[in-house]
Amino acid sequence: MLGLLETKREIISKYDVARIWGTSSVGWEVVESVGAAGGLLLMWDDMIFKRSNCYKGERWVCIEGLVTKNNFQCAVCLVYGAHGREKKRVVWEELSYVAGLCQVPFCLLGDFNEILQIEDRKGATSLPVSAEEFKSWVQDMELVDLPLNDRKFTWFKGQSCSKIDRVLVTIEWVEEFPDIRLNGGPRGLSDHCPLIMETTRASGGPRLFRSLDSWFTHEGFLRTVKNEWRNLSGGPFIGKLKELTIPFEKMAQGKL
Repeated sequence: MLGLLETKREIISKYDVARIWGTSSVGWEVVESVGAAGGLLLMWDDMIFKRSNCYKGERWVCIEGLVTKNNFQCAVCLVYGAHGREKKRVVWEELSYVAGLCQVPFCLLGDFNEILQIEDRKGATSLPVSAEEFKSWVQDMELVDLPLNDRKFTWFKGQSCSKIDRVLVTIEWVEEFPDIRLNGGPRGLSDHCPLIMETTRASGGPRLFRSLDSWFTHEGFLRTVKNEWRNLSGGPFIGKLKELTIPFEKMAQGKL
């Protein structure tokens, strides 16, 4: 699958897509540019991914379908983040809606035009409000920000550097592709470097243990874990972890 941002093309033909992809066995969806501004193009191998639905916004395009190799029902969304706090919030709300509509493992990739942590921007000493809101949205959606293995930043302009291009996936996506890797490609003429997501196999093994960063900021979380763990009866480690979910649920409901 290949996603291109800022195509700056109001019209993209099947010939254009086949020339980029290299063969005619390609599926594709496009969000046209407005004049020379914006534009998104998402392409995939028709023999590997069978599209069932498509949803579009001004700054994103989402395809839902089946990966035939492992019979994996999923959705992939190419995103071009907005400028300005209010416009960014609109995009996050739209993506929340379409993820709820699909109800399948989800992958969002592209330029989100926002950082998630201070380390994502060279010289930053604090997170702007828009970044705090983006971080809260990622946590609320229970998304995993795939680590970039070979570099720290993805966008460069003069002395400024930031990590604003990323891949966000649901836990179910990581469980299906446990050896997923994210690397950066050569930058070329663009001020962004491309992202390359690879996986060598689909999972057939046990499910991963789930943990949310927000748990560790909850007052009393670590104390509750320590006390409850002491009170748990002996038995398999995995079984004890399952028993811990009961007090966690009570904490979420404000009963602890």
